[in-house]
Amino acid sequence: MKSYKQYYFPHVYYYIFVLVSIVTKVQAQALNLSIYSFGDSFVDPGNNNYINTLAKANFQPYGRDFVNRMATGRFCDGRQIPDFIALYLGAKSYPRAYLDPKLSSEDLVTAVGFGSAATGFDPLTPPILNVIPISKQLENFRDYKRKLVAAIGEKKAEDKIGGAVIYVTAGTNDFILNYFNNDTPTRRNMFTITAYQRFLLQLVRQFIQGLLDQGARRIAYAGLPPLGCIPSSISSYSNNTANELFMRNCVEYLNTVAKDFNVMLQGELRTMHSQIHGSKIVYVDFYGPVIDTIKNPQKYRFDQVNRGCCGTGVFEQGPLCNPTTITCRDVSKYVFWDATHFTEKAYSIIFEANRHIIDYIIN
Repeated sequence: MKSYKQYYFPHVYYYIFVLVSIVTKVQAQALNLSIYSFGDSFVDPGNNNYINTLAKANFQPYGRDFVNRMATGRFCDGRQIPDFIALYLGAKSYPRAYLDPKLSSEDLVTAVGFGSAATGFDPLTPPILNVIPISKQLENFRDYKRKLVAAIGEKKAEDKIGGAVIYVTAGTNDFILNYFNNDTPTRRNMFTITAYQRFLLQLVRQFIQGLLDQGARRIAYAGLPPLGCIPSSISSYSNNTANELFMRNCVEYLNTVAKDFNVMLQGELRTMHSQIHGSKIVYVDFYGPVIDTIKNPQKYRFDQVNRGCCGTGVFEQGPLCNPTTITCRDVSKYVFWDATHFTEKAYSIIFEANRHIIDYIIN
């Protein structure tokens, strides 16, 4: 397979990115670093291809800008943040789905993704679309560790996991698919929004502890994006039809929920970082770079910030964004690829804004 590092990267900062990453690649390769990712559709490299769910993206036009125009199951036109991290670390290939039956022993020691689109931390979120719970992702990581030990030995496996970059992002679906969804009122009847945020943070802490128990020591946890600016959120949660159909402004109460949660999350991560010696547990800012692209699109040469490139861009995603769906001509002008997920260009901007975080945890 053609290495994804040979594929064209359509972003204005590409050459700067490559030059800056050369030194980091040398350092990372000397440390023999890997990357493991956990979470939802922002990191799923194709695990949902192998389960019975509608939340799949292993068909065109998904992947049209990926290596060999391959629809791997990523909810994107091209690469996601774990792919950029892998490139930055000098990995030999892009992250592979853990459930991929073709996963090789070489893939095991390089870059593996455990994420599942449409999942969340709340145990009531994954059943909505029958996807892989976060707890099961952790279980899969334990299985992975056993396979790694069998492949390279216990000491090398411990060093590999301890030195790896662990990238986690989840929570969006807990709010959008679950808490605020009129079809799933259970959590709203149980919790105020603040109580629900605290409930999720308890689950986040448990998950991070589970990673630490398996030997992980370098954890980068991404906060929520601006939930109210996601095109599908504008379509579903706008207070008036005019905004939903025409103006398509961000839904501010959802953005407030995301910002409040991110503040609470940062406090939780700081506490864990200070309490667990020998580990780096850090916050990755998802919200800031995204809201900046939406408020200052000309800065990044974006033209469209409230609709996706696929179809009308206001509701199409997954099976509704398929080979028969018309897509935009120039995806580089779009922040969103479909009605929920970002374009490769947008992901590259988010990564670049947080590159210093990766530098910190690997050094």
